[in-house]
Amino acid sequence: MASDLPPDCPVCRGPSPAAFGVFDGLGYWRCDTCGARGLNPAHHPSASAEKAEYDRHENHVGDPGYRRFLSRLTDALRPHLSPGAQGLDYGCGPGPALAAMLREAGHEMALYDPFYRPDKSALCNRHDFVTCTEVVEHFHRPAEEFDRLGGLLRPGGWLAVMTCFQTDDARFADWHYRKDPTHVVFYRAETLGHVAATRGWSCTIPRKDVALMQVPPP
Repeated sequence: MASDLPPDCPVCRGPSPAAFGVFDGLGYWRCDTCGARGLNPAHHPSASAEKAEYDRHENHVGDPGYRRFLSRLTDALRPHLSPGAQGLDYGCGPGPALAAMLREAGHEMALYDPFYRPDKSALCNRHDFVTCTEVVEHFHRPAEEFDRLGGLLRPGGWLAVMTCFQTDDARFADWHYRKDPTHVVFYRAETLGHVAATRGWSCTIPRKDVALMQVPPP
């Protein structure tokens, strides 16, 4: 399994991640620089397998329970936004409820998802904020994706991330979040702090599993 390890940390580009363990026959790495854990690249799902798994999700725009779940991010983000701020829901999925909620709050929202909204025109503009809810754990090349996300923000813009933070290595084997076959990288609060700091962004954790990062204001 050691030969399956990535040569550099996919999240922070730190050198030589260590072997973390083998769970359900799959090998995982750990980074002692940023604290991330992840699935060895040799075990990443194919695009078709990813899409098949996503098609099983039933996240409807009007589902009250799903909206309550997403409000954990919107409630933390909205106080930082100016009226009419323009945003991008990156990885919006087939039912972009988060974008609908923010539109209802008076914000303009663009959508992008590599499977469901693959029109890259939204990636040609800069935005006041970008949201990633239950998205970053799917990134096969997180460092590249965070670079892209930063480039999508205007000066002073916000990147809002929601993902289930990994905190306890002893429970990793049985952790429900690991068992989703499309989840390939797992973050701690300090991991996202490291992602922000290395790019010159600020980072706050307003509540569990939510990070707000801000690129430097003008």
